[in-house]
Amino acid sequence: MEGAARRARHDAYKSAVADWILLGHHRGDRAETLLFNLLRGAGIRGAGAMPDRNGRLLRPLLALGRADIEAYARTHGLSWIDDHSNADTRFSRNFLRHTIFPSLSRRFPAAEQRLASAAARFAEAADLLDELARLDLGSREASFPIDVECLVHLSESRARNLLRYLLACQGVGIPSEERLYEALRQFIEAGPDKHPALVFGGYVMRRKAGRILLEPA
Repeated sequence: MEGAARRARHDAYKSAVADWILLGHHRGDRAETLLFNLLRGAGIRGAGAMPDRNGRLLRPLLALGRADIEAYARTHGLSWIDDHSNADTRFSRNFLRHTIFPSLSRRFPAAEQRLASAAARFAEAADLLDELARLDLGSREASFPIDVECLVHLSESRARNLLRYLLACQGVGIPSEERLYEALRQFIEAGPDKHPALVFGGYVMRRKAGRILLEPA
């Protein structure tokens, strides 16, 4: 349900007629997202948790805590809507917000701020990995298909980074590191008469005629 709600929100953003869309995410949201994504097994990009900018989506309040924003709203007579579902701890994010983070903050008073700062550093690291992927692509387009030969001359970690970057450019969810590692091994080592494939989500990534293709499953 949480994933479906996120997709619905982003579909609404895409259909909005605007140059920029400002979102109200704050420091606590970023800290929660970092912990949530790490528990789901996310990599560096997921640990980046809510970048300041993503396309035309801007998050100008990430340096502020929820209490700061509420205090401003009350001082200036602003009104807001509380979604009743935000209190339902059956949802993972709400469980972290209402159960885990209060305990963390009692033991580590600066937990929220430090986790949010760590998320910002992860986001910087993810941007650097994207720059490395673009260097490894050279003059090639950031899209599939891609020649296997392009990956053969890279270290294993850089080759996986390049595949992750290409998938992200296509807006495709990235498979687990274990599956990506095994797929890369097969893509590189398979003989010319073999066509190894990795099926994930609604897509299949396969080797064919010396190239790696991405197609609907």
